[in-house]
Amino acid sequence: MKDRGSAPHPAPQTPAGLDDSASPAFEARGFGGGAPAAEPHVFELRGRSGVFGGGPTDFAYVPRDAHAEIRSAAGGRFALAGARCERRLTPGYGPAEAVAVELRGAGQCSRQVNNFAAAGPDGFDCDRLIAVEVLTPGGNWSSYPPHKHDEHHPGEESRLEEIYYFEIAPHGDTPGLGYQRVTPSPAGKTDILTEVRTGDAVLIPDGWHGPSIAAPGHDMYYLNVMAGPGGTREWLIRDHPDHGWIRGTWDGQDIDPRLPFPRAEDHR
Repeated sequence: MKDRGSAPHPAPQTPAGLDDSASPAFEARGFGGGAPAAEPHVFELRGRSGVFGGGPTDFAYVPRDAHAEIRSAAGGRFALAGARCERRLTPGYGPAEAVAVELRGAGQCSRQVNNFAAAGPDGFDCDRLIAVEVLTPGGNWSSYPPHKHDEHHPGEESRLEEIYYFEIAPHGDTPGLGYQRVTPSPAGKTDILTEVRTGDAVLIPDGWHGPSIAAPGHDMYYLNVMAGPGGTREWLIRDHPDHGWIRGTWDGQDIDPRLPFPRAEDHR
C-alpha cells in the first residue's frame, strides 16, 4: 500500500494472494532526500494462498516520494492501495500475525474485518490512507446497517471517499456473485444497485452504502480503501436513521459460526 503525493510515482503493491513459501523480510535502499530514491526499497513478502484461504496477509507500506520493489519467487497477485498525502512516513513491513482481526455484527449480519491499515491504535500508521479487508460468509449481509462518511462532523462523522474491490468465491465451476447498494445522502447523489463479481470495484464518493450482499453458497471478499481531506485520520460513520436500529438486535444473537475465516497457521 502507498501514501502518495500530488504527482504520480512508481508504486509498490500489497498482496491479495501470494505463494506462502517466501520468508518475510524488509530491506530499504536509497531512501532520503526530496526526490524519489534512485534505488527501490525491497520487500520480501510471505503472502497467502488466496483471499479466502489464509487469513490476513503480510504487507508492505511505502511512503510518498519513494520507490519500492515487490518480489515473489512463485509469482502472485497483488493489491495496490494508495492515497494522496502530505507527510512522508517511514517505509515498513506489516506481518500477518500482527493484523487485528475483528468479528463484526451477528447472525446474518456477521462478517470479519482484517484491520491491517485501519485508523486507530490497531491499524498501521499512514498519513491519509485507511484500508481494511472484509470477508462475509455466503448468504450474509455485510456493510450493514447502511452508513455514510461524506461530511465532516467533529466526533461524529469523518469525510472519506471509498472504493470497494470485490472477489466472490465460486461454487465448483459456478462463478460467485453478490450485490452492492449505495443510496443518495444529503451530501451527494450516488445511487447504485449493482451485481458484483470477482474483479469488480464500486466507487463511493458519497452516499449511504450498504448492504453488501453475499449470495448463498458464495463467500464475499472486499478490500475497502478510504481517504479524505480531514486533518485527523479517523473512520467515523453515521448510520442511516431508518436502519441503525438493527445494531440493537445483535446482542441477543451469536456470531456466524463460519467465522473467523482461517489464518494460514490453522492449515499447518
